[in-house]
Amino acid sequence: MGYDELRLALQDGEGISVEFKRCGNRPESDVFETVCSFANRQGGNIYLGVRDDGTIEGVNKQDSLSIRRNMINVANNPSLFSSAPALQFEPIDCGGREVIRVWVPFGPEVYRFKGIVYDRVDDVDVRLVADMQISSLYLRKRDVYTERKVYPYLRSEDLRLDLLPRVRALIAAKRADHPWLALSDEQLLRDSGLYLRDIETGQEGYTRAAALLLGTDEVIMSVCPAYKVDALLRVDNIDRYDDRLVLKTNLIDTYEQLLAFGRRHLPDRFHLDGTQAISIRDVIVRELVSNLLVHREYTDPRAGRIVISRDHVQTANPSRARFTGSITLDDFEPVPKNPLIASFFTQIGRAEDLGSGTRNLYKYAPAYGGRDPELADGDMFTARVWTTFAGVQPTKGRSPLDAELLEIVSRYQPARSIDIVAAASASERTVKRHLARLVSDGLLLAEGTTRDRRYRLP
Repeated sequence: MGYDELRLALQDGEGISVEFKRCGNRPESDVFETVCSFANRQGGNIYLGVRDDGTIEGVNKQDSLSIRRNMINVANNPSLFSSAPALQFEPIDCGGREVIRVWVPFGPEVYRFKGIVYDRVDDVDVRLVADMQISSLYLRKRDVYTERKVYPYLRSEDLRLDLLPRVRALIAAKRADHPWLALSDEQLLRDSGLYLRDIETGQEGYTRAAALLLGTDEVIMSVCPAYKVDALLRVDNIDRYDDRLVLKTNLIDTYEQLLAFGRRHLPDRFHLDGTQAISIRDVIVRELVSNLLVHREYTDPRAGRIVISRDHVQTANPSRARFTGSITLDDFEPVPKNPLIASFFTQIGRAEDLGSGTRNLYKYAPAYGGRDPELADGDMFTARVWTTFAGVQPTKGRSPLDAELLEIVSRYQPARSIDIVAAASASERTVKRHLARLVSDGLLLAEGTTRDRRYRLP
């Protein structure tokens, strides 16, 4: 959103999903009351640095990062919020100062801030005190998110609690002072929403989200009998596949295996993000895999799928869409399909802030395949990223070293012999023998003298 778009957005004033807040060097308590009410009602935008009448006052740019960090810390503090609401930030330059747009999506929980339930009525954050009001709020949220289904007979023995040390290590790597690190295993599962009480039935227990994230394979097949993720490579054999991976296990292991599948079959290329060299292949694969797992409707019998072809990689997963059609940066408001799973993935560093996946795909896809991604939501959510150099080399019948050398060349082409040898996992003699064979087979082009030989893809 630019400055002109901001002014247009402010013209309609405050309402059920729009709130203006003045803000100094840190947000006041009433900002979090609005966060709570938006998450309980239908989601909305909070504009920090705007007066009640819509006048842009702005916040000091030097304070912008600390304001956003403060909001994240408060939202994830279990002593302040009963469950962590999702937040997305967009700083908007207003000439010397800035307005921070905070998008708060509708969430699956009944959220409490400092022990109080807030709901949104017109442009007012209303405290809910009566039991009937709070019960109505629970009923309104019921069945919106199927990941919240409670299984009272699902026991801790049915979960892969041996995964929790890895979970804690991932959390610590992202944020050393994360409040979850001080919790027991049981409390961590409760605070992450994986153990809930159904306010209507009184039943309490582990949720479908808990089973999917940490369940044994048998438990996952019990709560989601049709669940599977299919990963296919179709380069030479486009009628069937050259390689296939079928996964029916927990989402933590599924994520890692899908990431490895993408890295194995999608060549990388050197890319500078500012002054920092990054792997855009890894960024794209991470965003596609994360979206495939986090935003799927798990009660749908259709499989999630990732397919790598000669000129693109595409994912498709069943969706319970709020709208149908193409997704672009100009017209999308991110809404989590499985907030519990999304929040868990975010805390362990397997996903970023809500909406960041779409922005990253639009940012890096043109550098990877020369075109914007194609994203569309509906009964199936599909994402396609063009990979003009992905799968261009036949891999069927080739050795793992051949595939490795082809990937190295695609990353640095034209690649010098000395650089290929340094990056490869085999000896210099073996590498040069394989390079000669790849040239002979027409899979690589060699340029220059033997002393200064360089290789590129045909």
